[in-house]
Amino acid sequence: MPDAYILGIESSCDETAAAVVRSGEQVISNVVASQIATHQPYGGVVPELASREHLRAIVPVVRQALAEAKQTYNSVDAIAVTQGPGLAGALLVGISYAKALAFALDKPLIAVNHLEGHIHAVLLDLSQNQERQEGNRELQFPVLALVVSGGHTHLYLARASDRSWTYENIGHTRDDAAGEAFDKVAKLLGLGYPGGPVIDRLTPHGNPNAVKFPPAQIKHPDRRGRKDGRSVELDSDSLDDHPRFDFSYSGIKTAILRYVESHDMRAAIESRRQALANIPKPKLADYLAHCDRRTLDLVASFQRAIVDDLVGKTLAAARAYDVATLFVTGGVAANQELRQRFESEGAKEGLPVFFPSRPLSTDNAAMIAAAAFPKFQARDFAAMDFSAEAGMALK
Repeated sequence: MPDAYILGIESSCDETAAAVVRSGEQVISNVVASQIATHQPYGGVVPELASREHLRAIVPVVRQALAEAKQTYNSVDAIAVTQGPGLAGALLVGISYAKALAFALDKPLIAVNHLEGHIHAVLLDLSQNQERQEGNRELQFPVLALVVSGGHTHLYLARASDRSWTYENIGHTRDDAAGEAFDKVAKLLGLGYPGGPVIDRLTPHGNPNAVKFPPAQIKHPDRRGRKDGRSVELDSDSLDDHPRFDFSYSGIKTAILRYVESHDMRAAIESRRQALANIPKPKLADYLAHCDRRTLDLVASFQRAIVDDLVGKTLAAARAYDVATLFVTGGVAANQELRQRFESEGAKEGLPVFFPSRPLSTDNAAMIAAAAFPKFQARDFAAMDFSAEAGMALK
């Protein structure tokens, strides 16, 4: 089969991205327009602002991706776009533009699940690494994929089915995603947005054992399942046959708030917030200059608690389902401590652990174009009347 060049478009949250990927394996171009500066004053993503920024950026971003790939609108073989999950307004910008291109150019249109895109980011990185290429062909199933980001914390059991994969969700967060907890704690401590990278950089300068956070207590089984994309109640037998490994991070956010209040940290936090706001692009030295020992210890202890929970539950799920390979992907997969812990703990259990490269960990369009390739081969094209699915399930 000749090479297929797929133009991918991603606009599920606060990054406008476009990429050209050849045959699902080689990234020819990968352009991302970040909205961090837009949302930074608010300490998080503002959906309406995100949609407006996508409208401004999408045309120049797609043009740049095509130019860098030395492709044209007419030379690409198909157009892929994120259908969901994500912010509805943001998704619709990408979908509307992709539909317009596909219609005007008479090109196949492929709808992609954002979560499957993150899983394909690992495969994309493996296929581009020549030293691991042979290992990629011999990937052992079942694969357990932890997708952990600002909006998602999911565990999927993946199996090969013809040219595509099938997915079973065996765990998800009951409340906040892990990445959201990072961002909210950073905002609470006056460290700015996005919080995950800042906390990761500060953690080596604190004592991770200084503050004890008890593990989340999930006191009842999650009876929610998915069928045909809808939430359904699971019966007792299905719960027993399919053990779940759910997460919860609202409690640790509350614990941080109580710690701040009980240790009178408000004044120091406000001083730090104002000082960092006056620095256009704070460096590590700037953060350290405005963080006392208590704050550094609190940050390090918080990250250690999150990493312990993610690693512990994921490896427990790997043992319960006797998986052969582990993928860790999504924005939080760029966290240095998380990577080190998964690598060391996975090695102890003889479990191969794979991550995407850091540029492919966060939202990007290369992963969308890569995930679209099996659909392109199967001629699984989207009808022109499909729409955004903010709560889209992966199955």
